Amino acid sequence: MNFLRGVMGGPSAGPQPSGADTIQKLCDRVASSTLLDDRRDAVRALKALSKKYRLEVGIQAMEHLVHVLQTDRSDSEIIGYALDTLYNVISNDLEEEEQGKLPSFDIMYSSQSAKEFDFHVRWPGVKLLTSLLKQQGPQVQQIILVSPMGVSRLMDLLADSREVIRNDGVLLLQQLTKSNAAIQKIVAFENAFERLLDIVTEEGNSDGGIVVEDCLLLLQNLLKNNNSNQNFFKEGSYIQRMKPWFEVGDDNCGWSAQKVTNLHLMLQLVRVLVSPTNPPGATTSCQKAMFHCGLLQQLCTILMATGVPADILTETINTVSEVIRGCQMNQDYFASVNAPSNPPRPAIVVLLMSMVNERQPFVLRCAVLYCFQCFLYKNHKGQGEIVSTLLPSTIDATGSSVSAGQLLCGGLFSTDSLSNWCAAVALAHALQENAALKEQLLRVQLATSIGNPPVSLLQQCTNILSQGSKVQTRVGLLMLLCTWLSNCSIAVTHFLHNPANVPFLTGQIAENLGEEEQLVQGLCALLLGISIYYNDNSLENYRKEKLKQLIEKRIGRENFVEKLGFISKHELYSRAAQKPQPGFSSPEHMMFDHEFTKLVKELEGVISKAIYKSSEEDKKEEEVKKTLEQHDNIVTHYKKVIREQDQELEELKQQVSTLKSQNEQLQVTVTQQVSQIQQHKDQYNLLKVQLGKDTQHHNSHGDTLQVNGIQLEEVSKLREELEDWRSRHEQLQGQLKEKDAVIENLKSLQLEMGTEQSSLPSSSGGMEHSAELQKELELLRTQIQLQAAEISKLQAENQKLQAMNTAVDPALGAGGAAASRSSEKEGRLLQELGELQSEVKALSEEKASLQQQLDSSSSTVAILQDEKNKLQQEVAEAKKEQDDLLVLLADQDQKLSALRSKLKDLGMPVEDEDDIESGDQADEDEDGDEEEQD
Repeated sequence: MNFLRGVMGGPSAGPQPSGADTIQKLCDRVASSTLLDDRRDAVRALKALSKKYRLEVGIQAMEHLVHVLQTDRSDSEIIGYALDTLYNVISNDLEEEEQGKLPSFDIMYSSQSAKEFDFHVRWPGVKLLTSLLKQQGPQVQQIILVSPMGVSRLMDLLADSREVIRNDGVLLLQQLTKSNAAIQKIVAFENAFERLLDIVTEEGNSDGGIVVEDCLLLLQNLLKNNNSNQNFFKEGSYIQRMKPWFEVGDDNCGWSAQKVTNLHLMLQLVRVLVSPTNPPGATTSCQKAMFHCGLLQQLCTILMATGVPADILTETINTVSEVIRGCQMNQDYFASVNAPSNPPRPAIVVLLMSMVNERQPFVLRCAVLYCFQCFLYKNHKGQGEIVSTLLPSTIDATGSSVSAGQLLCGGLFSTDSLSNWCAAVALAHALQENAALKEQLLRVQLATSIGNPPVSLLQQCTNILSQGSKVQTRVGLLMLLCTWLSNCSIAVTHFLHNPANVPFLTGQIAENLGEEEQLVQGLCALLLGISIYYNDNSLENYRKEKLKQLIEKRIGRENFVEKLGFISKHELYSRAAQKPQPGFSSPEHMMFDHEFTKLVKELEGVISKAIYKSSEEDKKEEEVKKTLEQHDNIVTHYKKVIREQDQELEELKQQVSTLKSQNEQLQVTVTQQVSQIQQHKDQYNLLKVQLGKDTQHHNSHGDTLQVNGIQLEEVSKLREELEDWRSRHEQLQGQLKEKDAVIENLKSLQLEMGTEQSSLPSSSGGMEHSAELQKELELLRTQIQLQAAEISKLQAENQKLQAMNTAVDPALGAGGAAASRSSEKEGRLLQELGELQSEVKALSEEKASLQQQLDSSSSTVAILQDEKNKLQQEVAEAKKEQDDLLVLLADQDQKLSALRSKLKDLGMPVEDEDDIESGDQADEDEDGDEEEQD
């Protein structure tokens, strides 16, 4: 009751007495009637009056309505009327000072009503709870949070088949999840993402109605500034489901207002996941997921499409900016995107053309600048590509295509101050934290006018700065120069080499100008401080100490530091330092860049200290700098080594994981094989047992005639085996004769080789003969091995025959007892078995003799092999001695020729070798004639 008085405020506008009396009578009926129908009719009448007489119904009927919710819960109709009445009473927007404190039991009953399934109860309960959340959000959130299964039961509203309840349930969850991270996590883990995305898909994605908008707003509540839910959204592969949202057709004319709103919210939802304020790791993982699922490619398609509304195009540019910011893979893809023009142009060039075009909307130009900044953020490759378009060796001489560098230079020196500022900031981002490119940019030469020599880009910037252009232009150029000269001593030397630059800066700082010029004075002080701090003292007239003395004389150190502090105290500086995206309400407010604010924060204190330092302190600082640089180089080297080792470790880990998987597979295979082997063993044992039982059964029930039949069959088998033995014996004897002949041949060959060993000229023939002997010995060895295998087989068969013989003997002995009852065939059988035994003994004796002969032949072969090896060794030694003799003869010939040459030099008559040979031949002929005469 007190709550409604606080909510409704002061006295009413004076309702008619009949209305107040009617409300009082209805309240009495609700309180006093014993019949449910009477109470229901009274509550229905209060509902009808609640819209017109809000205050009266709220003051007089609140207590009775709450009592109805407590006592009549079984009747859904009266509960629905009570909830509708309460909703009408408190649903209107209230002033903040009129909001009172709602009793907790009211909230509990309304939340319980929202959980009922009956339409007449659930829908009014949902609307009432939504209204309570709008007005008493934190209190209601806390009550629902501590209620058992409170949030989970409310989540069931999203699965309600009745669309009106489902849609109002989305609105309820919107209010419930505002600014409460705990409830946001519970709702997310209750499968909210899946259900909401299903609703968006069912409603037609961006072509859907207001329900899609409500779902997107709820998704933003769940994801914005909630790292846990963002990670859950990414891990659940829900980013991939966002891609169909941005599949716009070729015909982009006639976009409805609802579609524009839906697509705008969808783009904002993408930005929530990749916002620069999120943790870097989470942002990077979402950026990679968006690239791999094709979401970035779809956004770039919208970016280059025609007929897209301006606000959607601007938001798309901002979204693409944050999707590629700091992600090398996405930045490389964006650099490869071309606009559908003839000839095709890079998307970056097309966007820069919009940025430097003063006829384009201001928000669109800001979005393009932000996109360019995000493309170059931590992208040394992209920075190099942009700067390379400015260098003389890469400029297109034909002028058929416009490059990014040409557009930036054109914007830097145009008459539009906003283009000057945007181009200067964009070029500064191309140099951010890249000392090599700062040096490369010093090579850029510009043709100012026909007939005049070209000037450097650095000189042209300082020339425009000194001409007194607009404040925005000068601020942009000063930010560019400060970024260019910071941490680049060569650029500082080039800047100081122009004698007009230092007097201009000191003159600007020393003057007492208006408030608008104070910002320029602060930036001039920063630029002069950078020229001192990063000065390598290569110019004698502009050494650090001399510049400090100049500041002391013309400006004063205190005044210099004060002017330097103008930058960080400026209101626009504080705005720019908050977030990377340029957020300017008008072009006049575009003064500072976010990255430049970081540079000012880094250098302001350092420059202030450097102004007061002496030369000795500067020297010490230089030494410290060198030491730190060396240390940084060492650290960089070790980081590189660690990075390489990490890569090797990753590769080894992958190898280990693959080996583990292979090992597991092999273990599974081995386990399967072991189980199969065990199964085979079990089957074998069962079969063995069954065969044993069958054999016992057969032996126990077999009669004498059957045994005799089996014996007769065995005897026939023995006869056949004996025939095989005899044939094999004959074969072995023939083979032994052949071997004896081979051995005799070997002995004769050995004798021949012994006679041939004395003559050296026939060594080659002996070698060939020994090779043939080696081949014959190899053949003999193989034959002996085959025969040994056959002999072993014969031995095994002999043992089997002996075992069969021993088995036949008892059988025959047992059959002798029954010989009197059998025929004479059994006697003959015994006689034949005896003969077989004698033949087996003879064969065994012959086998033993064959074994002895085989052993003797093997020993003979071994002896021959040894002799052959000795012969080969002797032949090799003889060949070596022959080679030594040839070497000695060659040495003697050389000595003789040397002696002949010396004798010729001394003038002694010496006969040539040809004369000596001819003389020797003549002597031989004379001797031959004398022998013939004799």
